[in-house]
Amino acid sequence: MIKKIETPYYLIDEKKLLKNLKKIEYVKNFSGTKSVLALKCFSTWSVFDLMSKYMDGTTSSSLYEAKLGYEQFGKETHAFSVAYSPKDIKALKKISDKIIFNSVFQLKMFYKEVEHIDVGLRINPGISYSHFDLADPTRKYSRLGVISIKDIESILDKVNGVMFHYNCENDDFKTFSKMLDKIALKYGEILHKVKWVSLGGGIYFTKDGYPIDKFCEKLKSFSEKYCVQVYLEPGEAAITKSCELVTTVLDIVKNIKDIAIVDASIEAHMLDLLIYRTPAKIDLDTGKHNYIVTGRSCLAGDVFGQYQFKKKLKIGSIIRFADAAGYTMVKKNWFNGIQMPSIVVKRLNGKVEIIKQFLYDDFLSNLS
Repeated sequence: MIKKIETPYYLIDEKKLLKNLKKIEYVKNFSGTKSVLALKCFSTWSVFDLMSKYMDGTTSSSLYEAKLGYEQFGKETHAFSVAYSPKDIKALKKISDKIIFNSVFQLKMFYKEVEHIDVGLRINPGISYSHFDLADPTRKYSRLGVISIKDIESILDKVNGVMFHYNCENDDFKTFSKMLDKIALKYGEILHKVKWVSLGGGIYFTKDGYPIDKFCEKLKSFSEKYCVQVYLEPGEAAITKSCELVTTVLDIVKNIKDIAIVDASIEAHMLDLLIYRTPAKIDLDTGKHNYIVTGRSCLAGDVFGQYQFKKKLKIGSIIRFADAAGYTMVKKNWFNGIQMPSIVVKRLNGKVEIIKQFLYDDFLSNLS
């Protein structure tokens, strides 16, 4: 049935998704932490029914994300924004369980409106783990979170919890552990005065081989020492390896090397590859046939990567790009007016559903 679906399309496999969700549940059961889905990474609500059985709610970066989490996921709704408008606060205070502020100024400005809700403050700990400066939350001159301990202490009577988001694709438990120790040492007095602590996202604890039991022990120890409810905000960790972008080869051209052009685009459909200059992943047996695989947009650098295929490619060959859930569907766009990939879900029972197909009317209504 999958072969009959017109490409391109994102294929979410619930069985693969479930593998991550069970690890998240395991961490909750053995550490006492709660996990809220980071919607900035993945907002495809057609699988929220499954995810909500294993996770405790959602966390957002905007009003629209918070509203989506509240309406489609349920459970806890955490709101965060780098900067809120008065209109945002007016809407968020009706649907949020927690509102986390990025600055002391905004917390003071809106406190009277939200004091009936759990109020949180984002702290910039000055340490981080990230392979990319662009994504480093504590990079030089970062606007993300409060740096001054004096400023934090000045409003602690108004704060129920704090958030430290300082990881990006951190799959190194030893580094995570050392950084958490540094945070505990630096902010110990503050931690003793709050009810909950979010350690943010970017911790790849669902990766195969990750020492998940040591991770649980570390989190439990931290939680018990400071008498706080610990929250994690998995995005990639929740959906990793659960989705493919399925494409078809439209043409093969020669420019010293063989170049296969598929009916999708990194600029439009896997934008993070372009932003961070990383190749798309393909699960295949390495062969002797070398191809550069590219997108069909007019952007010269629209390149998925260079791969060694076992068989020669031809017009009509199917190429499946792996790990295509995080920061893809939330960033897809209509650049060049290229056909946007459909969203397809393979359910736990094996049934394949076409959830959404994007047509010309979608392109038209996206403009003005």
